[in-house]
Amino acid sequence: MKNAAVGVGTCLLFGVVTGLLPNPVYVRMVERTPADYLFLVATTAFAAVFIQQRSLTDDPIGDRYTAGGIVGGFLAFGCPICNVVLLALFSSSALMTYFDPLRPVLGAVSVAAFGGLLYYQRRRWGVCER
Repeated sequence: MKNAAVGVGTCLLFGVVTGLLPNPVYVRMVERTPADYLFLVATTAFAAVFIQQRSLTDDPIGDRYTAGGIVGGFLAFGCPICNVVLLALFSSSALMTYFDPLRPVLGAVSVAAFGGLLYYQRRRWGVCER
């Protein structure tokens, strides 16, 4: 049940903050794409599954990798010119020219890393269970 709450809560929070879920507080500056929604759902689903798997073992691993996967996923579906940290480091034109085309690649890498971590954790948990 905790994993479902984490998944839904993360999806709602990230969806509202990135403007993928329309709201009156946040206006997204770039177009919403199906890939953005895919990476939002994948990132939140992987976070929920990670919480579930983490609760099943006495020796959990991968917290730093999970944090990196969530940050990578967030950058993949978030609006690049609405991200204050990125905007402080780079100009909006640089973000739209160089970073925006790389967002799908970043999302794919994030999903693959999350999948690998969950597979490794599941395999490790399965070995310990025997």
